[in-house]
Amino acid sequence: MQRIPMTPEGYRIARDELKHAREVLRPEVVQAIEEARAHGDISENAEFEAAKERQAHLEGRIRELEARLAKAEVIDVTRLPRSDRVVFGSTVTLLDLATEEESRVRIVGQEETDARAGLISPTSPIGQALLGRSEGEEVKVYTPRGERSFEIVRVEYV
Repeated sequence: MQRIPMTPEGYRIARDELKHAREVLRPEVVQAIEEARAHGDISENAEFEAAKERQAHLEGRIRELEARLAKAEVIDVTRLPRSDRVVFGSTVTLLDLATEEESRVRIVGQEETDARAGLISPTSPIGQALLGRSEGEEVKVYTPRGERSFEIVRVEYV
């Protein structure tokens, strides 16, 4: 079974979403189906069909979350020995060598990514270029907008 790397925060979010889906959303959908059934002939009942469709989507999401959590490998960088190397979960301060602008990114699991918030996947172009590199190193990143060069200013395990 292939493990899915995940930060502790990502694991908690997935676990909480699963709990909410099971304990809140599932009963709501069941109630909606029962109410739609009470309206009579279900063969021509749009409310019933919509509720059944919501139920199918919800059950699919529940199965997806269960599988992801079962395969999760939670990596807590705060428990790793301190280093200046970029690893999964570390936060990296970068200096764009063309613009002299600094930015911060954190390498997180696939399901946790949010580029606007600086949360990037280890399989993204920047994530791939950074992993295993150290503070002070220059990295070239091949993005859809072309090649960019960054200096790794700081690596934090927070």
